[in-house]
Amino acid sequence: MTVLDHPLIADRVTRLRDKDCSCEQFRLLLHNIAYLMVPQVTAQLDTIPTPVQTPLEDTEGRRLARPLIIVPVLRAGLSLAEGFLELIPEAIVAHIGLRRNHETLEPEVYYPNAPVDFSDSDTIVLDPMLATGGSAIETVRLLKEQGASRLRFACVIAAPEGGEAFRSAHPDVPVYTAALDRCLNEQGYICPGLGDAGDRSFGTI
Repeated sequence: MTVLDHPLIADRVTRLRDKDCSCEQFRLLLHNIAYLMVPQVTAQLDTIPTPVQTPLEDTEGRRLARPLIIVPVLRAGLSLAEGFLELIPEAIVAHIGLRRNHETLEPEVYYPNAPVDFSDSDTIVLDPMLATGGSAIETVRLLKEQGASRLRFACVIAAPEGGEAFRSAHPDVPVYTAALDRCLNEQGYICPGLGDAGDRSFGTI
């Protein structure tokens, strides 16, 4: 797991945690954090040489080797998707909807991804929280079933338990997070965390 150590990201994560942060500010901060994460999350993407004609002469540049797909996990991942799309507007967006059963803490799929060709693409899964790891593990499993092989997972806050569970299930998928917190509580929430990212993003607390 890669923890993104950047002063602007740290500042915005701290503001995000504040229980008095408004819904409007919460969404804006998630958007800011996502925007700041993009360069590091995409730093290892493959590129290919590409000829280009400038106003002065022919030269050679580089382009991404493959199409890029971002997969926000509904609903909380939507705010992260906006930040990524601001820097990568050409990215394809494919949604997956999962909810956590609050009794079993297991993920339940309610919106399977629409058909997208993942076979020759780079795919970035976006979900603000990596708590137990259940939703992230299931999302990546579904994407692999659909042909995705070049995957990355990006979140804002992760728990050690979720990170370890994800690594055990998908050791080939790198994880990027803005903060690694202390632990999970008995209800499966990250501590110190920030509460429920979906509820706080959309004002449904």
